[in-house]
Amino acid sequence: MVGRGWNEREIGLNQQIVQIMVLVRDYDEAIDFYCRVLGFDLLEDTKRSQTKRWVRVAPNSGGCSMLLAKAVTPEQEACVGSQTGGRVLLFIHTDDFDAYYAQLQSHSVEFAGEPRDEDFGKVVVFLDLYGNKWDLIEPKA
Repeated sequence: MVGRGWNEREIGLNQQIVQIMVLVRDYDEAIDFYCRVLGFDLLEDTKRSQTKRWVRVAPNSGGCSMLLAKAVTPEQEACVGSQTGGRVLLFIHTDDFDAYYAQLQSHSVEFAGEPRDEDFGKVVVFLDLYGNKWDLIEPKA
C-alpha cells in the first residue's frame, strides 16, 4: 500500500534529502571518476584534518549531492563498492541517454548488461570505479 507521511501543513515541516554518503578508497581517485567520467561538479573539497577531507560532488543539474567519505576502518574498507549488498545504489536521470551512455563507454565504464527499454524509460546498469551499481535512466516523458 502506498501512503503519505506526515502532512507538512499539519506540523509545519518540509523535508528533502540533500546529500548521501558514498564510501571511497581515495579522495582524489573518486573526484576524478565522479567529475571527469560522470561529469559531476566538484562542490567542495575542504581539508578537515591530516587524513580527513569534506568532499562533495553533484550532477551539474543540482539536486542531491554526494559526500565522498574515505574509508578508514577495516569494516568501512570492506564496504567500499558494496554498500547495498549488490543492489543498485544510485539512480541517475538524463535527458539524453544515448549521449551519456556513449560518454561512459568512452571512459571504459563497466556495464552490467545492455541498455533496455522499460515502462518507465530507457535504462542500463553501470558500475562506478569501486563496483557500486548505478541505474542510468532516461525517463519516459
